[in-house]
Amino acid sequence: MKTFVIGDIHGNYKGLKQALERSSFDYEKDVLISLGDVVDGHSDSFEVVEELLKVKHLIAIKGNHDDWFNYWIHRGVHPVHWLQGAKATGESYLRYLNPEDFFLYDYSTGNARVRLTSVDIPESHKRFFSLQRHYYEDEKGRLFVHGGFDRTLPISEQGDLLWWDRKLWDQALSWESTKNENTGALAMVDTFTEIFIGHTSTQFWGMDTPMHAANIWNLDTGGGWFGFVTVMDVDTKEFWQSDSAKELYPNFRGR
Repeated sequence: MKTFVIGDIHGNYKGLKQALERSSFDYEKDVLISLGDVVDGHSDSFEVVEELLKVKHLIAIKGNHDDWFNYWIHRGVHPVHWLQGAKATGESYLRYLNPEDFFLYDYSTGNARVRLTSVDIPESHKRFFSLQRHYYEDEKGRLFVHGGFDRTLPISEQGDLLWWDRKLWDQALSWESTKNENTGALAMVDTFTEIFIGHTSTQFWGMDTPMHAANIWNLDTGGGWFGFVTVMDVDTKEFWQSDSAKELYPNFRGR
């Protein structure tokens, strides 16, 4: 059994399939830790969830887009601007359901009421989003979280900051740029041997591959934009990537 971690997918089903195939991931034996944001972006969110549900040993972490979708499932109104990728998610599920109407959009508030209700969503998908973890710590003290956290608070007290925070990654980069032989570890209330995050694309730093700073690995390599879906072996740090989303979805804007 091997343990793999995968960064943000954002509806990029083609990239998900390629990355898993290139890593020789075993759906029955290996562990897959998803760092969240499986929906919103490219056009195949429904297919992404279906594929992840095939993984026997799946550990699914909640991302901010997943949280939005779960809200939408149960309340019928998306809590943020519809063009943050959720339109493609709705279309993906509507292709599965094939209703005639799509959504009612309120331009004054940025909310959309969709003719897609909780009753329409497969029960297995509803369970998937309702059971996503806020974070996961393994037996080796490695933490897996979508966004980050406040280093001055225990991990158990973070709430939704866990899928929104970007400061942790900025602080890790700052620490990395100034460290020397006298610099201690990046200080935090709870200590972890390693931390794996997504949420903040490495492409903002001109990188298409995972980035490492302090004891933190960033696995969001832009799969929801024009970048790549990345899978990494947690122990060896070997990683595999899909083709670029620009190639896989040439006529699709993404997010």
